[in-house]
Amino acid sequence: MVNQDCYILAVETSCDETSAAVVKNGTEVLSNLIASQIETHKAFGGVVPEVASRKHVENITLMLDEAIRQANIKPEELSAIAVTEGPGLVGALLVGIMAAKSLAFALDKPLIGTHHIAGHIYANRLVQPVEYPCVALVVSGGHTELVLMEQEGCFKLIGQTRDDAVGEAYDKVARALGFPYPGGPHVDKLALEAEQSEELPRAWLEPDSYDFSFSGLKSAVLNAVNQHKMRGEEGYQPAIARGFQESVIEVLVEKAIRAIRSTGAKQLLLCGGVAANRGLRASLSERCEREQISLIIPPFKYCTDNAAMIGAAAYLKWKESKFSDLELKADPSLSLEEWLLEV
Repeated sequence: MVNQDCYILAVETSCDETSAAVVKNGTEVLSNLIASQIETHKAFGGVVPEVASRKHVENITLMLDEAIRQANIKPEELSAIAVTEGPGLVGALLVGIMAAKSLAFALDKPLIGTHHIAGHIYANRLVQPVEYPCVALVVSGGHTELVLMEQEGCFKLIGQTRDDAVGEAYDKVARALGFPYPGGPHVDKLALEAEQSEELPRAWLEPDSYDFSFSGLKSAVLNAVNQHKMRGEEGYQPAIARGFQESVIEVLVEKAIRAIRSTGAKQLLLCGGVAANRGLRASLSERCEREQISLIIPPFKYCTDNAAMIGAAAYLKWKESKFSDLELKADPSLSLEEWLLEV
């Protein structure tokens, strides 16, 4: 199987993006379609799981057809069908899984259940080859983790958030500053334009810990906003946004660099939706250049949820002929460390 070209049709419906893609040999993206639901959920101030599932049902069939058409291949030329099995919203995951299972059955192709975070990590391989051992800094709406990979597909969680994920913290701070959902890009833009910075705390935790905590920082922002309001002050939002972003970035960068040094890793990978944050990208790039650390940051289109990343990760299982059966179920709490070991 590994001596011939592999065409994987990948499906991603873990949250509020419906995505389908065709990826060749785990690295070449032939098509990658994404239907965002941001405008739908904006009215609710966040993702409504039931609404997300209905939108996936409306979009998935058309997107699968279009992904194959844009890849300029025939359905029978596909090597396998990959789909996100977790983690994510259970109803949203089920829509993608049922579509993928139906297509795999109809075409008599192998089915590959894929881990969502493995997808974010291996989105970097769509940019350039990954060198091992490496460390992945995963930053998204639901995850903030440091993952050590001593070899391909071997994941060891060495640090994670103890409360809010960084993306959650951005959205909550954005709401406090008066921005709509999703708030992260608004805070990032305001922080980069701010001339002053309000001093906010950093949560370093224990001296040897790679874990993260953002709930205290979030509370400090809410307190600062309330203090400004009680004094009748205006125009404080830019300074708070910059102070919040500086606090988040300093902790993320410092712990990632320390993880690289202590593990002897050859490369640092930035992964997840918050990898699109311009402040984080700039700070991490500058620090890694200064420390002479090899860094991979995916382009913006591969940072947020997309099916191309799922196709890249699924290729790991394709090479090992580790396929899922048609009884595959959605697993909202699927373990990254155990994913590649599952048959």
